[in-house]
Amino acid sequence: MSVEKLVVIGQGYVGLPLAMRAVEAGLDVVGLDVDSDRVKRLASGDSFVEDIPADRLGRALGSGRYRPSTAYADAEGFDICVITVPTPLRDGTPDLSFVEQAGVNIGPYVRPGCTVILESTTYPGTTEELLRPLLESASGLHSPGDFHLGYSPERIDPGNRTWRLENTPKVVSGMDAVALARVDGFYRRLVERTVPVDSTRVAELTKLIENTFRQVNIALINELTMLSHHLDIDVWQAIEAAETKPFGFMPFRPGPGVGGHCLPIDPCYLSWQVKRRLGRQFRFIELANDVNHEMPEHVAQRIMNGLNRTGHTVSGARLLLLGLAYKKNTGDMRDSPAVDVARRLQALGADVRAVEPYAEPHQIPGGVLVVELTEREISAADAVVVVTDHDDFDYDLVARHARYVFDTRNRCAGEVVERL
Repeated sequence: MSVEKLVVIGQGYVGLPLAMRAVEAGLDVVGLDVDSDRVKRLASGDSFVEDIPADRLGRALGSGRYRPSTAYADAEGFDICVITVPTPLRDGTPDLSFVEQAGVNIGPYVRPGCTVILESTTYPGTTEELLRPLLESASGLHSPGDFHLGYSPERIDPGNRTWRLENTPKVVSGMDAVALARVDGFYRRLVERTVPVDSTRVAELTKLIENTFRQVNIALINELTMLSHHLDIDVWQAIEAAETKPFGFMPFRPGPGVGGHCLPIDPCYLSWQVKRRLGRQFRFIELANDVNHEMPEHVAQRIMNGLNRTGHTVSGARLLLLGLAYKKNTGDMRDSPAVDVARRLQALGADVRAVEPYAEPHQIPGGVLVVELTEREISAADAVVVVTDHDDFDYDLVARHARYVFDTRNRCAGEVVERL
């Protein structure tokens, strides 16, 4: 019996873990990506995704069943294809050009009986209304009928050591019952539990619900934090107290804003679709976006006020930012609020330095000097700002030697520490 061939389009934070897991499950995998430098790095065993250590990538390459490539011709004869390409916003409008490109390019290799699955986050109707016609036009085949088409939203959480691809429940869907069975059967080989739903639209909406829930609740806490500061109430302590309630409450914590693909972008897909199809506003999403987008400015203002109290002005101040990634223990810089904070402080005339052990040099904002977290750097700074709370930062060292600390993540303690 021949080994099934899987093609994963996109070898980033979503596609690479999927490709690695599929190799381990016994499939032959071609990892397609348009970035030739990325493909060269993968082929040499150099992983740029924190969740995939080099030794795991090396084992996949050594098995002979993982081949990174930029050539769609390598997809010929595939049994299953999973599309994991970015879906950014352009001026508030969903940009599905990467999905469209993937559909056009893989379409000629679609053959009877094969299965194509979209994982990219998008608005309800994308699989059926956008991707399906592209595949049908390029292949001359039809779905349902000739080939199988489905949608399964990605649930990758970079840096999460507890919930990984294989133990996170996987929502699956298909254009018909046969397609659903094929999609479900594929993911059952990779994950511990699948969650079948009735249609691709339901699966597409599921992802947007998950991230809209987080966006709205984070905005609630962020706005409450700004108000609590003016009311002179410790919001962190209030959240910890509320968290002791064993029912009816889920804790969310404030921060300098939201980043990554999920929170700043995904809910906007739902808001855009509601406005396009129904002519109505999704007011919760739009309000949440406004609040969360306001946070970097609020942080910069608080830092400026804190410096004034210590006898310094932000213009000419030497500031040390801890973390630039959008979430802790990763180098993911996508839409990071920490970058926004850094740029706002630079615009106010500050000399901004940063400690960022995970991000690659080319991702660091211009004008920001990356340094090590040392006693000398801490002592030389007029203010230390905890923006992204990587676990390997020595927060005790910071508290001992800093003149003033502004902590947006509640990681430091001491007389010189001011919390968001």
